[in-house]
Amino acid sequence: MHAKQKLGGVAALIAAATLVVGIGMFATLLSDLTTGDPTPSESAAFVADHYGTMYVWNLITMVVFAVALVPLGLALYHRLKAGSPALAETGSVFALIWAALLFGAGLVTLVDLGTVAGLADSDPAGAASAWIALESVEKGLGGTIEIVGGLWVLLISLAALRAGVFPKALNYVGVFISVGAFATIAPAFELVGVVFGLGLIVWLGWLGVVMYRGSPRETMPPGDRSEADAIGDRLTDSPSDRRTFA
Repeated sequence: MHAKQKLGGVAALIAAATLVVGIGMFATLLSDLTTGDPTPSESAAFVADHYGTMYVWNLITMVVFAVALVPLGLALYHRLKAGSPALAETGSVFALIWAALLFGAGLVTLVDLGTVAGLADSDPAGAASAWIALESVEKGLGGTIEIVGGLWVLLISLAALRAGVFPKALNYVGVFISVGAFATIAPAFELVGVVFGLGLIVWLGWLGVVMYRGSPRETMPPGDRSEADAIGDRLTDSPSDRRTFA
């Protein structure tokens, strides 16, 4: 159990790191594409000129994040199932769904970036059309609408509050940022997704530290407890012991 939690903590820290790197690249190396309102032709030309950077960015922010999400989701399920089984189970399902969506979006994007870059010189109009299609798929699967990620964070935070696991402040942060994720369902609030992304860095980083350092006995089912713990409980509950402390 403890090894699973440490692995989950490491996965959470890796996921937080991918977001930090991704946002950093978004604001610096990719700022010409991500700021303003470039046309599809301008975007395709940018991809051709910065193909390697775009490839690494999408690999980190989608594929690596999705890889980290799987062990994290499973570790959280094992941590929370004793105290809040229904919420923990449902939350773990949404973690796997989110990972699958990000895998799909990431792998499609990595392939199509090469297509756009290859067409940019020989067929600029075709490259622009390919970029439009790529951007639509990436936004649809990759998280412009953050409902799946928001549901996962909300369910896990509620399960942790109910089970009495993790600091309450951490769980309330999760509830708060999930509200921001749900707001992205409305096109007018798409930019709120940035708030969700920044809040997710805090939540994942904090969660990773807590899971990595946490006690293996927290929320551990009775069957997983050591024989020493069971003997200690029997001694504490014995009639003679109760008389001693009466």
